[in-house]
Amino acid sequence: MMKVAVVEPEVAPLAGYAPAPAVDAVGAVAAPSRLADYLELTKPKIAVMALFTVAVGYLLGAGAAASTASLVHVLVGAGLVAAGGSALNQWLERRIDGRMYRTLKRPLPAGRLTPAEALAFGVVLGAGGLVYLLLTVPYPAAVVAAVTFASYVLVYTPLKTVTVWNTVVGAVPGALPPVIGWCAARGWDGLPAAFGLFLVIFVWQLPHFLAIAWMYRADYARGGLRMLPHVDPSGGKTAAVMVATCAALVPLGLVCLLLGVAGWLSVAGCAVLGWLFLREAVRFGRTRTDRQARTVLRASLLYLPGALGLLLLDGLYG
Repeated sequence: MMKVAVVEPEVAPLAGYAPAPAVDAVGAVAAPSRLADYLELTKPKIAVMALFTVAVGYLLGAGAAASTASLVHVLVGAGLVAAGGSALNQWLERRIDGRMYRTLKRPLPAGRLTPAEALAFGVVLGAGGLVYLLLTVPYPAAVVAAVTFASYVLVYTPLKTVTVWNTVVGAVPGALPPVIGWCAARGWDGLPAAFGLFLVIFVWQLPHFLAIAWMYRADYARGGLRMLPHVDPSGGKTAAVMVATCAALVPLGLVCLLLGVAGWLSVAGCAVLGWLFLREAVRFGRTRTDRQARTVLRASLLYLPGALGLLLLDGLYG
């Protein structure tokens, strides 16, 4: 059963204008606190997932030489970089967010924070995270983190209004966090194995984000974001890409084995998880409904932690 969203006014607050906070029946202010607004700028749910992949990359790279202190250092530094990137993403997209129902209550379009505050917050967090990495872990981790930050903020974010290929471009910074972790453990050594981790997350993101883009295709179009479902109203091309990329996930465990970052447990487990993901993508190709797209999304959220967990087990105990 589809969840019905409450339709809200399509008019966004004027730039620089902060509307009065909502007041309840007894006069108490119902608006979020400024601390909560700054936290929302960091997209904490996405940051947690990214940091999980950083930890996997570090633990697989370090092996028996893993250090709690080094792991904490790379998580803190990478977390600050990710938070800064998310804040700058919302700063750049504040007008777009103000046109979409799902984002118009974010701190910037709602007027609870000013663009200058978000800009300063993002720059300080991003720069601080890079400096922290340089001071605490091998410098290659900071280099990869800088590439991740720049490609996300300066390349992917502007391309979202230009080309439907933005999802492929955005999958690059999205897949680099485990490489940050790997480099924090081993520097540039063993990068082919780290590339295996990159591949898993890169390919996984495509059907994952296409499922989201299909469910919110009208809202993305309202905001001016060019996603594949926007130019594919029938859903045929979207389904074809979903099926092809899910199919590519099935043998990725074997690819990781050949690259030296997996064992046979991962080969078998990734094949099973990939097949389950593929099955839901094929079903979407037949029905092309929002409900089935949500099922594809759920399958994607099963695949990634499952695949990375198997890779971690193989690497630590295989």
